[in-house]
Amino acid sequence: MSKSTFFKQPGKAFFFDDPSAIAKRALSDFPDDCKRVIGVADDIVFNEEIDWLFQPGDDPEWVYAFNRTAFWTNLGQAYALTGDEKYALAFSAQLRHWIVTVPQTCEKAWRSIDAGLRLKNWLTVMRYFEASPAVGDDLIELFSDSVAGHADFLMGVWDPFNLMSNWGILSSRGLFMAGAMLPDSARTRGYMTEAARRLSLAMQMQVYRDGVHWEQSPMYHHEVLECYLDVVLLARRCGVPLPENIERQTRDMCGFILYSSKPDHRGICMGDSDSIDHRSLLTKSAALFGDGELKSRAYAQPCYDSLWELGETGLSEFEALEVSAPIWTDKAFSDSNNFYFRTGWDDLATFVHFGCGTLGAGHGHADKQHVDVFSRGEDILIDPGRYTYVFGEDRIRYKELRAHNTIMADGVDFYVCKDSWECRDLTRGVNQKFYADSRYGYAEGGHLAYIDRGIFINRRVIFLKPDIIVLADELYASGKHSYSQFFHFNSAGRLEGGGSRFFYRSCKAAAEVVFLADGLSCEMGEGRMSRKYNQEEVSGVLTTSFEGDGFTGAFTVIALSDAGREKELHVQRHSVSSTFKGVVFDSSQVEALSIMFGEQHFTVVVAHEEFASPTDTFEADGCIGFGSCVVFDRAAGETETGTVLLW
Repeated sequence: MSKSTFFKQPGKAFFFDDPSAIAKRALSDFPDDCKRVIGVADDIVFNEEIDWLFQPGDDPEWVYAFNRTAFWTNLGQAYALTGDEKYALAFSAQLRHWIVTVPQTCEKAWRSIDAGLRLKNWLTVMRYFEASPAVGDDLIELFSDSVAGHADFLMGVWDPFNLMSNWGILSSRGLFMAGAMLPDSARTRGYMTEAARRLSLAMQMQVYRDGVHWEQSPMYHHEVLECYLDVVLLARRCGVPLPENIERQTRDMCGFILYSSKPDHRGICMGDSDSIDHRSLLTKSAALFGDGELKSRAYAQPCYDSLWELGETGLSEFEALEVSAPIWTDKAFSDSNNFYFRTGWDDLATFVHFGCGTLGAGHGHADKQHVDVFSRGEDILIDPGRYTYVFGEDRIRYKELRAHNTIMADGVDFYVCKDSWECRDLTRGVNQKFYADSRYGYAEGGHLAYIDRGIFINRRVIFLKPDIIVLADELYASGKHSYSQFFHFNSAGRLEGGGSRFFYRSCKAAAEVVFLADGLSCEMGEGRMSRKYNQEEVSGVLTTSFEGDGFTGAFTVIALSDAGREKELHVQRHSVSSTFKGVVFDSSQVEALSIMFGEQHFTVVVAHEEFASPTDTFEADGCIGFGSCVVFDRAAGETETGTVLLW
């Protein structure tokens, strides 16, 4: 195949049309990014022979990632930015060497996921070198033959694992791209048809109706969504119809990225996730779907990466799009059972996440009933992340229950790691509920992990906007048991305090934490958190311990302030009585808290079981009402009815 045939095919499309036009804009708008990319490219230009299967440590992920050759993107962009042939010569030499020395028998380089990612990288990178004399007809012929070989390999890889795994999606995107960018023929049309069929089936199998990828990892949701966005973009530009569900569910997946992003635009480190900025993905999503809500949380102007990902057409579509604020601040994703609350869409807003869904397979962690809190521009309560995939003490430490802001009974783990990917003692999440309005947020969830021990643990999250979060942990049990709660804090602050009252303080935010449970003790300790793979930091951890015989209730009150402007927090438990029968309810039936924080004053009533028999209402702290969870705004003078968060 000649070079002109590859680059000038009618009815074919690339992500961008003119590398020089994008490079001109990049040099003008993003000089620092251009300098960084050129610096990396200079490091990649060398004459030594490459050992593509070299593994420097005990983690094979290094070999897998290296053979995806994503680093060639730096060579391509450096060439577009400078026109310097050394980058094209280095790319040409390394590509030839890889094709000659890494045959399909090299299993470490030829897993289906790596072949699919390699196709994405190769077919994108080649576009940068259209003008280079170092990329001639002979290289294009070698390249296109290898791309077709990759596609043929992937055509033979499809089974129930790929149907259910992100591998099937990542490899199918590469297959679709091969069909979209190689010359038109029955063979290449077959690549696209089969890839679209697989992607449609995988979407139906792997993406919940709420738009969340089933593996319960924001980073892998992000990666899967990128695949579908690429396919939708290329299909539109090539005029290739896709199965109906692909565009619809891709749009739903974009919605999850919008609502699950913290105010700093990053996803939480849930499951096997690093801390990833979602703005570039939302830029691409907004342009593709013409969605002003998505644009509201994207970059105000396309970022450096977006220039290359969208090309001239996509950039024009994005820039013409009017911004509109998202309809909701709070959002329930009720199939994956992830619930999100926020006080607004500004960067300093308070954001709360509660999750009580499925494990999410190999990338999932023991995080049922986990809570994240972000406020004043930084994380406060965190999910520590993933750190490594190598099985051992570190892998287990980040996946186990103790690594999450949740509850343990009798010192027994659930979701026990058998290896890096498989767990035993899986359990079901139940009783998930959600409510939100402009003043309050409410989420609830339990699970059956300890049912064989005669224990059911239920957690209620009550958000008194803007600055108070109440956790009501309900431990329904037969007999006497011990319990622990874990709270992991951001490494940016320090923990202080003792007894049942503790403080988190950083240069941006402050949080006071008060525990209320009979016989509770709390220990401050040192934990670990990982924002990036193979990188970790020291962080603070609070671990509580208490016992109960039969039903046991435990409250945690978290109050948020600006750094250096902390307000006084006062919390008191109250008994609750029946207004009709004239009796005081046992604390195992109904409990109440009064919370005063600065000018805020609330009475919160939580019923652990039904109490109205026959007709009845409760009286607590001078307030009369009915419901399973009711809040009275005492600062506003509420003493009757209140706001029912759960009937």
